[in-house]
Amino acid sequence: MTVKEGYVTLPEVKEILESEVKARELSTEQKYSLEHSQRFARLDDKKARKLVAELISEVEGLSETIAIKIADLMPKDPEDIRILFAKERAGAQKKDVEKILAIVEKYG
Repeated sequence: MTVKEGYVTLPEVKEILESEVKARELSTEQKYSLEHSQRFARLDDKKARKLVAELISEVEGLSETIAIKIADLMPKDPEDIRILFAKERAGAQKKDVEKILAIVEKYG
């Protein structure tokens, strides 16, 4: 399996590790990662990637890393989104938070 470098969503981690477990024995860390992803992934990998792409295209200035965290967490509360922006130079504007919540709701 060819794996590209970069950030991936939790559902993508799940998909990668589930395909790898069929091919070989996973390391202990990989087994823990697989278990975690199976327990907490809320979307399938295609929907998660589509959500990330829509968030990046619809919300101006949203980085890929924040979009991936949003897809992993599927927040329902504005405060959850503001927490994700806590370390960012520019915080989330109210209109952006509302837009993010609307987009996430479509996939939830």
